[in-house]
Amino acid sequence: MNRRRTALATATALATALALAGCSSGGDAPELSVSGAFMPEPVMDDMAAGFLTVRNDGDTPDKLTSVTSDIAGEVQIHEAEDQKMREVPSFDVPANGALDLERGGNHMMFLKLKKKPRQGDTVTVELHFEKAGSVKAELPVKEPTHNPDKQ
Repeated sequence: MNRRRTALATATALATALALAGCSSGGDAPELSVSGAFMPEPVMDDMAAGFLTVRNDGDTPDKLTSVTSDIAGEVQIHEAEDQKMREVPSFDVPANGALDLERGGNHMMFLKLKKKPRQGDTVTVELHFEKAGSVKAELPVKEPTHNPDKQ
């Protein structure tokens, strides 16, 4: 009788755990990935720009709310409109879509650089999302004129 109760308790606990796991990792969470990341070697000593694409293959939209990096005292996310840029509080990452941070458009600005990155270096960033939490990404430092759209 004892074995039967133990087996039943174990099966119940396992079924509960699987049900809870299914609830937390189901289709209600964004599925984010980062690609095309790079930083052109900065011309100035105190600021740089960064670019990448965040892809969301999930059915739930998300928001990029901030970016941090050890290389800078501050990282801002900027919107580019009518040849002007301004800091924004967040960027939407649509469900089954992408957020493109690219030259001439929306981008990351690294301010108060602690060290000027050089071509061949890699800059680590942490992207902070409203729903998905934090995602780390590596930005290889390219030549100052690097533009993947022009290649």
